[in-house]
Amino acid sequence: MPDSLFTRPSDGSVAGRTTGSSALERSIDPVSTEEFLDEYWERRPLVVARAKEGRFDDLLSIGDVERLLCSGGLRTPGFRLVKAGERLDASSYTRNIPWRPARFTGMAEIGRVLAEFEAGATLVLQGLHHTCPPLAEFCRYLEIELGHPVQANAYFTPRDAQGLPVHHDTHDVFSLQVAGEKRWLVYEPALELPLKDQKYGPELGEPGEPVHDVTLRAGDTLYLPRGWLHQAMTSSTDSLHITVGVNVYTWLDAFKAALGDCEDDVQFRRSPDGDAEELLEALGARLAPDEVSARQRRKLVSTRRPLLPDQLTQLRLLEGLTLETLLERRPTVLFDLDGSSLVFEGKTVALPAVAREDLEFIASADEAFTADELPGDLDDETRLVLVRRLVREGFLRLRESASSSGAAAEE
Repeated sequence: MPDSLFTRPSDGSVAGRTTGSSALERSIDPVSTEEFLDEYWERRPLVVARAKEGRFDDLLSIGDVERLLCSGGLRTPGFRLVKAGERLDASSYTRNIPWRPARFTGMAEIGRVLAEFEAGATLVLQGLHHTCPPLAEFCRYLEIELGHPVQANAYFTPRDAQGLPVHHDTHDVFSLQVAGEKRWLVYEPALELPLKDQKYGPELGEPGEPVHDVTLRAGDTLYLPRGWLHQAMTSSTDSLHITVGVNVYTWLDAFKAALGDCEDDVQFRRSPDGDAEELLEALGARLAPDEVSARQRRKLVSTRRPLLPDQLTQLRLLEGLTLETLLERRPTVLFDLDGSSLVFEGKTVALPAVAREDLEFIASADEAFTADELPGDLDDETRLVLVRRLVREGFLRLRESASSSGAAAEE
């Protein structure tokens, strides 16, 4: 993996990395990260058989799925039902509930959903990186490690059933088998590394003989580069697996972004006349490795949503903030520091230049620290103002919150 995905050009800026455990290693272990990136990434499937029940239960368990469904709180588009390759009409298993000032739409009818499940329909939970905190955190760690946006769906399929027909995904996929078993048939791509709008259809050609015919059991992982055809079906047990999708930033994205930067060059706005040698040279300069990495990084950092599961508690804890209070950078925050400006989660927090040394210390701190330890020339009151601002913005958190949560869990 190129360092440029994590380190900005040498212009004095600092790129943020996670201090949490490696989500990639957890997915592919015992295969090393280096072997995976060199031998499998965007090249060929990887099957990791562990049969280690419970390995992924902390991300989403069957019990979690049952609670989500049977609570009655599921709403479309957060879920859907598919059966034998067909998407069931949502109006047959959802209803709208009158309310003021606006009705609740697309609410799951528990009885109907369960009846369809018993009849062979797969329950698909969608966009879990937005709604399920453990999976949101897992996906964020993968984003920090890989440098690409990550999403998550889950598929709960009843015994002896199939949800989707042969198809390919237009993003790379890590399939994490949570519970039960699922048989996967994997075929060579009909279209190598398809774009987002290049869905699979019969016109691309029928699949040949499977290159993998494997049954995933709880704790197993299957990695599929985008474009590899596949289908899956259950055996005599219900199956739950999580599909973690990586939306890869491609050379085509890089060229489009570089061309977009050319809008400020009047030569690109003229009507075509003569050869384009000068323009190609100007475009090529914008495709230097550092330029490409910087644009990719900016796009990723600017589009990530904040993960703030304890922010209300944090705001209350600020009332007791002192120079000795332990602080830490949120491990899920994906950021860049450019001078005295922090860029993260779709916003820029611009601070006075005098705070730059302290910001660099905070951005690079992998351990907890106190405001009293900041190395710059700020006075004590201004140091507290700085860290208080960063807690309110969701960049830092008071360590006491994490300690209190852990203590509560042990009681």
